Amino acid sequence: MMSADIRTKPAARPYLAATAKFASGDDNPREFLERCLKALDTWEPQIGAFVTLNLAGARAAADASAARWRAGKTLSAIDGMPTGIKDVIETVDMPTQMGSPLFENWHSMKDAASVVALRAAGAVILGKTVTTEFAAMFPRGTRNPWNPAHTPGGSSSGSAAATAAGIISAGLGTQVIGSVLRPASFCGVVGYKPTVHALNRTGSHDPQSQSCTGVLAASLEDAWQVAYEIAQRAGGDPGWPGLSGPDRMPAAKKPRQLAFLETSGWAFADAPAKQCMQDALGRIGAAGVKVLTRGTHAMVDAIEPDIAGAFDLSFLINDFENRPFLQTCAARDIEQLSPPTRERFVKTADMTLAEYREGLARREEIRAAYAELASDCDACVALGAVGPAPQGLSSTGNPQMNVAASLLGIPAITLPVFTVNDMPLGLQVMGFANRDADAFAIAAWLRSLF
Repeated sequence: MMSADIRTKPAARPYLAATAKFASGDDNPREFLERCLKALDTWEPQIGAFVTLNLAGARAAADASAARWRAGKTLSAIDGMPTGIKDVIETVDMPTQMGSPLFENWHSMKDAASVVALRAAGAVILGKTVTTEFAAMFPRGTRNPWNPAHTPGGSSSGSAAATAAGIISAGLGTQVIGSVLRPASFCGVVGYKPTVHALNRTGSHDPQSQSCTGVLAASLEDAWQVAYEIAQRAGGDPGWPGLSGPDRMPAAKKPRQLAFLETSGWAFADAPAKQCMQDALGRIGAAGVKVLTRGTHAMVDAIEPDIAGAFDLSFLINDFENRPFLQTCAARDIEQLSPPTRERFVKTADMTLAEYREGLARREEIRAAYAELASDCDACVALGAVGPAPQGLSSTGNPQMNVAASLLGIPAITLPVFTVNDMPLGLQVMGFANRDADAFAIAAWLRSLF
């Protein structure tokens, strides 16, 4: 493989926009895949986005897709789309190693529900993308294609980096704290965390109650379509109705009012990032959309203190839910766990059911309070991260700007609209539960504005 020149800027590779040429015969999924594989040769030695590849399987799937396009018998709008699967999500043809030596070469011998759906839709699965250890906070070496000395974020690091580099058009990620939205912001791609339970997580090793399967994509259209095709074939989590909406991304819709949420992340945000946000709010206001802010609107004043503790409350809930798994891993070989995971194992040992129940009750109160904002605004906006991706690979960056959306269980989208010091930074659009299509329509309008 060739190494990328780190001065070369990465370029995402949207898929749906390319399919018009498939119908005319001027291009086809196999040729599209070969362009992705050329990007793989160039970028993968530099960024390390994949833990496992299945090139033969991908080429065979792309050939089958090309035949369907020629025959006019495609399986879906994403038939032939090159995709990556975060390595906490099971695949029958590749191991699921969860970023841990405890699961090296572990095969579940089945596909997760989301992967079953992608294959049924004709997607081309290129490989398993790197995750942090157990989709938590300990990184596993993936680097940011905008500057390999910087983190790509976590825990969906590989999917974000591979999408940014044009190796895949979309990758599956998961989020329980900020693991889709933050890497999307750091790598300059679209990140979509759906309403909690909107996409079926069966076979995904992130069982926490506020975790979601999400999508990192080269475009808004690609992100919506991947999620839609999964939902149509696998539904939501068992017992939940799943994502609903049109069979193509909703048309852009200008909101009447938006709320700006600082979240707990504003206190950590650097000055250039704050300036980007203030400039964006000015542009939104100049376009005729009223922006509700702290100090000008009672409901915003009420919700900001509620979500200020989202980080601690989320970890309380998630630690209790993750405790049996940590106990099992520690019993197998605690020395194979990273120091942060060992510390987490010790920390969770004395947690009580009463603490957990209190945490759940508090989360429901906060979710109900946030839902009341829907009567006064169409969506909320915030920074996609506290700043651009920080230098160094020992941390995945500060998740404080993203955890509120996870705690609230709402749809959230990162749009790659800002640049700070030649590094990308996202604008976060936060919607309301089970109104994911509305969030996309507003995100599309904001994209056109910027």
